[in-house]
Amino acid sequence: MNLQIAGLGKRYGDNRVFSGVSLAVKAGEFVAIVGDSGVGKSTLLNCMAGLDTWDEGRVTLMGNNLASLSDDQRALLRRQHVGFVFQAFHVLPHLSVAQNVGLPLLLLDRPDAVRVSAMLSAVGLNGLEDRLPQQLSGGQLQRVAIARALVHRPALLLADEPTGNLDPGTAARVMDALIGQTREHQASLVLVTHSEAAAARADRVIHLGSNGVR
Repeated sequence: MNLQIAGLGKRYGDNRVFSGVSLAVKAGEFVAIVGDSGVGKSTLLNCMAGLDTWDEGRVTLMGNNLASLSDDQRALLRRQHVGFVFQAFHVLPHLSVAQNVGLPLLLLDRPDAVRVSAMLSAVGLNGLEDRLPQQLSGGQLQRVAIARALVHRPALLLADEPTGNLDPGTAARVMDALIGQTREHQASLVLVTHSEAAAARADRVIHLGSNGVR
């Protein structure tokens, strides 16, 4: 299993976000997480990557118990094995489109301009390699973030509403890229979404509520 969660619970003060969440995601599997706004879907995704803390339970990523790792060890594990698509994009404003997408490869000391170009083409951004983020639309920025998440062929892809700013045609193309990466490289894809079209393409759909998943 690329990802295993057992009995996970999260609170903010006295407020319970979720509890009793257990989930295992196999290599090559696409799992969609749906639920009402405010039930903690994005928080759960952050916990899966060790970007947020939890109050009970266990997260095992690529055989590693995240609670036993230091912040630096978690960061290295993410760099090597995780691709994350954030709602807020988190692109670097002073880097070009190609430089933003190629950053994960650079951090791994594996620069590959051909791979960067292929990913930009896969999400429909070919020809925009030299543009800066401020020259792009919100939908284009979302696709930069998706290409960056895919470029280093991660074992685990975590995507938070990756098609939320895209028109239906572009959304379908982006989902093709995400699912294609999952199948081709036997990655695990966990996607938080409100999109019925995106969830319909998943191998499994998980409904998250305050009392866990079903």
